[in-house]
Amino acid sequence: MSVNSFIKSNFLAGLVLVGPLVATIAIVRIVLGWIGGFLDPLIRGTRLATLTANNVLLAQLLTLSVLVALITVLGYIAQRSLGRRLFGKTGQLVTFVPVIRTIYGSIRQMTTSVVNRQSDFESVVYVEYPREGIFQLGLKTGTSPADVSEAAGERASSVFVPGSPNPTQGMLVMVPESQTYESDLSVRAAIRLLMTTGMSHSDDVIQLDDTEVGGGAADH
Repeated sequence: MSVNSFIKSNFLAGLVLVGPLVATIAIVRIVLGWIGGFLDPLIRGTRLATLTANNVLLAQLLTLSVLVALITVLGYIAQRSLGRRLFGKTGQLVTFVPVIRTIYGSIRQMTTSVVNRQSDFESVVYVEYPREGIFQLGLKTGTSPADVSEAAGERASSVFVPGSPNPTQGMLVMVPESQTYESDLSVRAAIRLLMTTGMSHSDDVIQLDDTEVGGGAADH
């Protein structure tokens, strides 16, 4: 083996090892920076830093713990009859604003599909888009308007084609049922597959192992 080949081979091996670690650290730093920027106004407003001897990190951890506890309590209340009535009215107020309604509704539906095993989507399908021979994951939302079915000459379905890795962005397409292919994936698994850019399609916690890499779609 030549010196150049030796260096290239070992450099690439090291890059594969170090690259994901550096990228992970960079992403964690960005996320921590965003969390810190969100928590700092709360810390200043509540003067929590005085309780931690002006230790900023400790104050951030304390604030984050309080927020987690508060969200947990809200989640507990939301699952009770009183909470469903209260927060249901809050959701109805949001739906009065056209743009906010669309954004809020999409994000809430996606979040619910990831957290819970229940979803308003009917099923997961594959559609050939943007051209024949290339398949995209789609979430069937219902039956298309009658005039679309008349134009297609058969019953058509409304299919939301999510983006990846952000499944809250996507587009709605009307597809004849003969050109939709049912998937064995659950809605939850499909969204996780999109969020991990195809690296996982488990219904459980997102994790990467040899059996899931390149995990795929059912053959049709």
